[in-house]
Amino acid sequence: MKLLKVAAGVLNQIPLAWEHNKQNIINAIEEAQRQDVNLLCLPELCISGYGCEDAFYAQSTIDQSIASLLEIVEHTNDIAVAVGLALRHNNRIYDVACLIANKRILGFAVKQYMANNGLHYEARWFQPWQIGLRDETRIGEFSYPFGDIVFDLSGIRIGFEICEDAWIANRPGRALYERGVDIILNPSASHFGFFKSQIRERFVVDASRAFGVSYVYTNMLGNEAGRVIFDGDAMVASNGELLVSGARLSYHDFVIVPAVVDVEATRLSQVQNRGNLALTLPNLRVVERFDWPDIAPVIQKAELEAWERGGYLKEEEFARAVALGLFDYLRKSRSQGYVLSLSGGADSSAIAATVYLMIRMAVENLGIEGVKKKLSYIKALQTCDTPEAMMGKLLTVMYQGTENSSDDTFNSAKELADDIGATFLNININGLVETYTGLIEAQLGRKLSWDTDDLALQNIQARVRAPSIWMLANINNALLLSTSNRSEAAVGYATMDGDTAGSISPITGIDKHFLRGWLRWLETVGLNVKNAPEPTDRTSLATGPIAPDELIKVKGLYAVNNLQPTAELRPLDKKQTDEDDLMPYDVLNTIELAAIRDKQPPIEVLKLAEVHYAGVHDREKLLIWVERFFKLWSRNQWKRERYAPSFHLDDHNLDPRSWMRFPILSGGYEKELDEMKSWANEQKPNGRKGKIGF
Repeated sequence: MKLLKVAAGVLNQIPLAWEHNKQNIINAIEEAQRQDVNLLCLPELCISGYGCEDAFYAQSTIDQSIASLLEIVEHTNDIAVAVGLALRHNNRIYDVACLIANKRILGFAVKQYMANNGLHYEARWFQPWQIGLRDETRIGEFSYPFGDIVFDLSGIRIGFEICEDAWIANRPGRALYERGVDIILNPSASHFGFFKSQIRERFVVDASRAFGVSYVYTNMLGNEAGRVIFDGDAMVASNGELLVSGARLSYHDFVIVPAVVDVEATRLSQVQNRGNLALTLPNLRVVERFDWPDIAPVIQKAELEAWERGGYLKEEEFARAVALGLFDYLRKSRSQGYVLSLSGGADSSAIAATVYLMIRMAVENLGIEGVKKKLSYIKALQTCDTPEAMMGKLLTVMYQGTENSSDDTFNSAKELADDIGATFLNININGLVETYTGLIEAQLGRKLSWDTDDLALQNIQARVRAPSIWMLANINNALLLSTSNRSEAAVGYATMDGDTAGSISPITGIDKHFLRGWLRWLETVGLNVKNAPEPTDRTSLATGPIAPDELIKVKGLYAVNNLQPTAELRPLDKKQTDEDDLMPYDVLNTIELAAIRDKQPPIEVLKLAEVHYAGVHDREKLLIWVERFFKLWSRNQWKRERYAPSFHLDDHNLDPRSWMRFPILSGGYEKELDEMKSWANEQKPNGRKGKIGF
């Protein structure tokens, strides 16, 4: 056996925060040294931070990255470390991984494939490197190997796939296999998405099996630059077996995930694989002496955390990702807390609950004293001794009622605030609404009425709420949370400068249909926070082997979970509900996914909806809803352009600045909607020709 102790190192970095990032890297290296790690892989672009955007063009960004790199090199005694940065070479910018061993830079492996869809626009800044090409680059007085390189450290061959390299069909790992590498390192900055960790695990394990290697994968952690959350996924696989998998969505600055790999075992796999070698490539190697210490064998078996195997993975991931995103946004912006206009409805209640989970999960990870240290700039927290006490300092909510507000929503808001420990305020804004209405009536010379001015009378109530909640945020030096969800963003069912007002919009990346189910889950099932025995079925999560103190539930959501979603902007006797104004939220979600994610025209969306809701909704209703969706989608792009920054949670995101672009002015699908109606008019529900009434 030839055993090595390798590790994936996860880092929570900040773009362009040079001292913070450098010290975090050094701390991670020192911890790996304490754990007797021989080879450590740190994430992509971790020196500068991944989300530097157009700052990558600046020569100062490159210069600062090199300066940090040279300081980091001095902390690599008796360890090999891979660290990511951006470098200029021949007047092009490259995304590279620098391999350092025993205080010496050995060279730079360059990323070959750029992530250039959805969130990622790497081709805007970085040049892809050509497979099989090697050059040299100069730093100070020395030149170093640069390009497609295999590093040979005393006979141990190491190659790289950098993030996107592993996600494409013709992945560089194939060429590395031809060159007989022993270990592939994958430093990544792979954004969080629901169930995405399962995909990563597959390509890590499959690569280790197919290429006969040990494969070390590491990822960034936390809310790095504002919109994108990284889950800190880290794993090591060898010969098709996952040896270790790190804890995801941690609140720590760094996490080291070590494993012992057997180089002779992976070499035997390559020897026994007698397939034809399809590629003929130069064996571009950097040879360096490195003293690999003797390592004792260990028994390793990767295990998922309890929350990842409990049957509610999407609910758990949503709770943990948004909570971590809020925590990092708070501390990295150095704000004193959050302020929220709490209406008692599903959206604002979900946001209040995620702020509560933010504190509970931070305490779970770091302990009370650890949270105080991380938020040491917030003096009011330093005397708190419970998560609830911290909540009272970090979250202030305010109910702003009018004559159209009900006792039900007030009680819902109050019960939730009391349950989670938020500071609760209550004001009545009816006088403000009447003042604005009176001013306009005086100028127009007529009374405003619900028959002629419905939209204006609704919107003024939402907009009047904004100045007071902004004022409270300013007084508290806090961030204002806006409360619109993705379903509302799709159809513009939100008042600009009203419920969209805010510094950050935590739930604009998630649909209302899921959100309502998530609130019921959080009330009745809850977050699994202990590594408890695996439950045998879903019901056992609430009643089986997991003790009550190992679940985080929010009982204060009971009232909101028993309310029908409503904006409460029309008089109470009109019994306004969101779904009457729009359509059922599950239908809206189905239409949105087909129309926007899958880019289907109205006629195909209608056909899909008919199949999906056969026996539930008839064609007349579905046709009305599909037409309504496309019209509202088209006319409300300007609103989506103005939403506060939101967290990216999956590939359904509608944020035009990071995922889904659409023209502000367009033809509004007029021709496509006419074609849909003509087709529907020619078809009976059973598919035979003949008009239907609509």
